[in-house]
Amino acid sequence: MAIIKAKNLGYEYFRRDKEGAVEGIVKALDDINLNIKQGDFVAILGHNGSGKSTLAKHMNAILYPSEGTIWVDGKDTQDAGNMWDIRQTTGMVFQNPDNQIIGTVVEEDVGFGPENMGVETKEIWERVKESLKIVGMYSYRKNAPSKLSGGQKQRVAIAGVVAMHPKCIVLDEPTAMLDPVGRREVIRAVRALNDVENITVILITHYMEEVIYANKVYVMDRGNIVMEGTPREVFSHVEELAKIRLSVPQATKLAYELKKAGVPLPDGILSAEEFTEALCRLL
Repeated sequence: MAIIKAKNLGYEYFRRDKEGAVEGIVKALDDINLNIKQGDFVAILGHNGSGKSTLAKHMNAILYPSEGTIWVDGKDTQDAGNMWDIRQTTGMVFQNPDNQIIGTVVEEDVGFGPENMGVETKEIWERVKESLKIVGMYSYRKNAPSKLSGGQKQRVAIAGVVAMHPKCIVLDEPTAMLDPVGRREVIRAVRALNDVENITVILITHYMEEVIYANKVYVMDRGNIVMEGTPREVFSHVEELAKIRLSVPQATKLAYELKKAGVPLPDGILSAEEFTEALCRLL
């Protein structure tokens, strides 16, 4: 059974001028169809304004379809009676962790969500311990979030979502404000959630190197899904991606340019390790 399924999903909103007068209607999503299974690691790519964040907000019933339907764990998001279950099923992690962290101590912040859900005190602390260990932040449980690095804060924000025991986590550009070290920390934690805990991960990102760990990629442009497949399949279309202002991992780009120059390298090389292996075989 799909954890997230969309059929002919569309979303429109009014564009307004500075005075608030309606200038026109913007179609942010247009006939979106997707099927994400429990345990998948899905990446969604697209330039700014492509609709990827709008799509993410439909997965948590923050926004509702103008057309079509989206189901979360079999529940229609437009049914108001399903909202509580949907938001327990799908947790959201946003770009800026400071917008999600509200506690003065790490462990208190992580326990805030389960407490609001009415979880018993003993189980709350068990969940806090479990969640912080999963993201590698248990040793910081007594620290003030304000003293943490950006990557550490984002891992605490992820732990706060994990503590609510969702089946699916949607991460909307969670590494956009982080340095390379912070990005690696967060992606390592996200991969562990998927590999070890079997939590469905939906990652929206601008960093192509983060996408290579996904088992399915959706590429969006102007509110449409214009390409889908495995990372290897998607990143084999270097020129098509460039037309919609998207890049590919550096190793993929280098291999592509060498292949154009006559070096017989395979399509869809994803990492420096793969590139080195392919080059060594030729030599």
